[in-house]
Amino acid sequence: MQAALKTERITILGTPDFKRYLNREAKKEGISVSQLIRQRCEKKPANLKDEELLATLVQEVSAATSRAKVSLEKGLNDAEKILNELRRVA
Repeated sequence: MQAALKTERITILGTPDFKRYLNREAKKEGISVSQLIRQRCEKKPANLKDEELLATLVQEVSAATSRAKVSLEKGLNDAEKILNELRRVA
């Protein structure tokens, strides 16, 4: 399969700081600024299965947090009852 020829010019405006940033990033990766921009813009979205797994984990953590909150509130209420009984006895 032949790669598409890169013949279209795209001009963007940015601040001097942004241009320095692009130049630094391209230099770190050993590529041109154009190639850097193409690579970063053409990245495929995250794996759908990973996103589904993350959503499931978030739901599980949320449910576990709710259960822990209820359990903690029950424990605090029980402790308060015991403290009140001890105060009455003393």
